[in-house]
Amino acid sequence: MARRISAPYQSEPVSSLASWARNLAVFAVVAVAVSIIVVRFGFLEPKPALVTFFGGLAIAALSILFGLAGFAAIWQNGSRGMARILLAFLIDGMILAYPAYLGLQYRKLPAIHDVTTDPIDPPRFDALARLRAGEGANTAVYAGLYSAEQQRHFYPDIEPIELEIPVDRAYAIALQLVNKRKWLVIDERAPQPPRRIGRIEAVARTPIMGLREDISIRVVPDGDDSRVDIRSASRYFDSDLGSNAARVKKFIDDLNTAADADALKPVKKTPVTPPKAPAKTVKK
Repeated sequence: MARRISAPYQSEPVSSLASWARNLAVFAVVAVAVSIIVVRFGFLEPKPALVTFFGGLAIAALSILFGLAGFAAIWQNGSRGMARILLAFLIDGMILAYPAYLGLQYRKLPAIHDVTTDPIDPPRFDALARLRAGEGANTAVYAGLYSAEQQRHFYPDIEPIELEIPVDRAYAIALQLVNKRKWLVIDERAPQPPRRIGRIEAVARTPIMGLREDISIRVVPDGDDSRVDIRSASRYFDSDLGSNAARVKKFIDDLNTAADADALKPVKKTPVTPPKAPAKTVKK
């Protein structure tokens, strides 16, 4: 009968700390994924769902502590489980990297959630006002003087958009950019006489959690030219981590580029049809 030979390392027990580190990391992934799904598909209000999200982050941090303790135990007694610890560290790093970046942004950026090109007379939320009336949601009223001062200090380049094109073309280009970004349009009103003010209200979503941020765009005539103002405000929480300012600045750049390209287009001349000669009357 052949004798079974096993390597010495295979007889060493697996570190329980390593197993705990791996299991906690897997549980953290499940908690974070569930919270993101709940928020994106609107099963619960964002604030309760984010409690689960931050709970998942805390579990990931606990997994790292167990992994470090397991590493020390393996170093001392030679038990197995290093692969489980490395897997746990990989999972925890993937979970915590982006929130850690957002934490740094929170410390650097102002705690505001409402950004506009016109703090004196910001575009209103009319159709969106009812969507911001839920429990825990920010009001539809502009955030006020403090927000305006913080915006001017941190984002001085956010200013009204002056375009050298007629108001109808400015509105059409703005609406085209909104649709290109796949923002959910709630209301759109093209410029009409006598005031010829155009308005667009839409909803954007943040990339990961899918949190809703509301947008109002106002297009008004300025002689033969036009002026466009935009307002972007988070529906929940007091700090947007710079997302609204980034959205507004990108929209300003794209609108200016599109308007310049539109102004350079040659004007199509309508061919003039020569008037028909009157029919000759034949006298009999």
